[in-house]
Formats: sequence, C-alpha cells, structure tokens
Amino acid sequence: MSGVKIPAMDTKPSTSKIATINGEKRSRRGSGGITLRDVAKLAGVAPITASRALNTPDAVSPAVLQKVRDAVEKTGYVPNMLAGGLASSRSRLVAAVVPTVVGPVFQETVQSLTESLARSGYQLMLGQSGYANSREDALLETIIARRPDGVVLTGIMRSPDGRRRLLASGIPVVETWDLTPTPIDMLVGFSHEKIGIAVAEFLHARGRRNVMTIRGNDERAQRRAKAFLETAGKLGMLAQGQAGEYVVPAPTTLGSGRRGLREVLDINPDTDAVFCSSDLLALGVLIEAQARDIDVPQRLGVIGFGDLGFAEDLHPSLTTVRIDGTAIGAVAAALIIDRAEGRAVAEPVRDIGFSIIARDSA
Repeated sequence: MSGVKIPAMDTKPSTSKIATINGEKRSRRGSGGITLRDVAKLAGVAPITASRALNTPDAVSPAVLQKVRDAVEKTGYVPNMLAGGLASSRSRLVAAVVPTVVGPVFQETVQSLTESLARSGYQLMLGQSGYANSREDALLETIIARRPDGVVLTGIMRSPDGRRRLLASGIPVVETWDLTPTPIDMLVGFSHEKIGIAVAEFLHARGRRNVMTIRGNDERAQRRAKAFLETAGKLGMLAQGQAGEYVVPAPTTLGSGRRGLREVLDINPDTDAVFCSSDLLALGVLIEAQARDIDVPQRLGVIGFGDLGFAEDLHPSLTTVRIDGTAIGAVAAALIIDRAEGRAVAEPVRDIGFSIIARDSA
C-alpha cells in the first residue's frame, strides 16, 4: 500500500451521524464513507500515524503497520484519491477511449495499457465512444472535467471541438492506431494507407487479378480500403465498372462477413480475392465460402486485419495484417507516464509499423 497519499481532510473529525465497527462507535461523514480517522481509531493510533503507515510504511514500526493494515482490511477503507489530488494535481488515473469494447481488435492494446500503467502506480479508466464523433466529443468533455493524468485515444482526433478542448486542458494525450503529421500531443501508430498498398501488392504478387474489399464504415477502414483499391486499380486488379468494395456497419461481425461475401459474389462473380477490414469479417467470409463449396485459397483468397487469436488456428489458417497492439499499449503508457511526471519526451511520434502474416487463406 506504499505510495498512496492520504488527504489531510480525511483526518478531520466529523459531526454527522454515528455507526459502529466491531461494536465501537465511529463518526461518519455525510457521504457515509469510512474515513482515515475511523481506521486510526480502530487501530488504536493517531490519524497522523495511520497516514504514515499507509504512505510511508517504513516510518512506523512493524506492529503499528500491521494494526493499521488490519483496520483497513476490516473497514474496507479506500483513500480519497480525488482529495489527495487537489494538493498534488495528480489523479493517478489515465483515461483510454476506444470505439467499442465488443470488437476484440483493441483488447491487446487495452490489456497492455492496463499492465504497463499499473506497474508505475497508475490505473486505467476505459471509455467507449462508438464510431460517431459526437459521442466521442461528449465523452471527452466528461473525461477532461475529471482531470486524469493522461488521455489515450484510438485513432486521430478529427473533431475540431474535441481537439480544442484537449489542447486547452494541458492533459498529456497519446493518439494511437493511426498516423498523422499533426498530432494533438503524442502518437503511437501506423499508416492505414500503407497497409492498403501493401495488401494489394501482396495479392498481385500471388497472381490475384480480380479483387474486392469488404469493410466496416469507420474512417480508418475506409482509408485502408481506398489505398487498397487505388493500388489494385493501378495494377489492373479491378473489374471494369465495379467500385470494388462492399461496406458493412461498424463494429464488424462474423455475420456481416458472411453477408458481405454473398453480396460481393453477386456484384462480381469472378472475384478471386477479398481484403476484409477485420479478422471477424474474414472469418465470416471463410464460413460462407465453405458453405458454398468455394475453395480457399485456390478459387478465392482471403485476407483479414488484426491477427486475432483464432486466425492461426482456422482451417485454412487466415492470412492477415498483424498490428502489435501490445507495443502500442506499452509505448503509449510510457509516454503518458513520462509527461505526467515531468520528464521530457524525446520522440513523441512513434510509427510501430505492421506486418502481413502469410498463411493458407491467401
């Protein structure tokens, strides 16, 4: 429990209602919460001694430390970190905003963020913004009002209002899962355009000449698809007169992948490869192809995005674009912690790149 700062206001006596702990009367604040004074009374020590035991355990004897810890355990006392933050201007909280907690593609980054922050005494607060800018703006306004020590965003901030509020707040910000020459503050990501180009070239090198893409209607998937189709067009891989894409709602699902392949084959029956904006879409495509007796990869090549845990174990195993979500989370956490603790950040923009994992489906 070392490192937890106990606010002085918790040591003040209360004049509100009375309750008992283990048969002893104790004062309760108007909120009904346990105070440090309650813990100290149960432990049989002064409030300042209880504070020292929790903040700097080496400053008290082992016997006193054990008494205080036992009292904390019995009462369920949790220090008021907000009150402590009023004096230190530190909340020890970092807020992360993701479009969805349903889709698994961001889970690796969230897990890495959580673990990396915890090692330095910070906790992660997670918010779900959806794919609409208006919802993200409302969520950010609430987050900024609580003054976390940092904010981690998924994607680059497109809303002028949201960007202005974040800049004005002075809170360290890391944008992730994207690249831009004009980040709000710091950035850890990769180029969606380069992914689209690389996937088109990959399929061309393997003899595919009639490609389509099935994508979600979110902005990042749109940019990957646009670069993919532009490159495919230059390489002569698009059917004449066809748009080359089928769009489904985000977050994407296995079911939308199945429906997507049906629509793609209705639009362009000669399609010989499909680039999906997520591995879940690609899984749906593989299932629909099997249901229709379409040979993968001989008749149809399939590429996903995300390299989710199931991708390698499918039959056929899924060719996909791998993003190192663990590295994104770890680097973003390190940047936030450095900035929050007053250390200079020498390299505020990090391009972690991507890789195409070639497996049986393409």
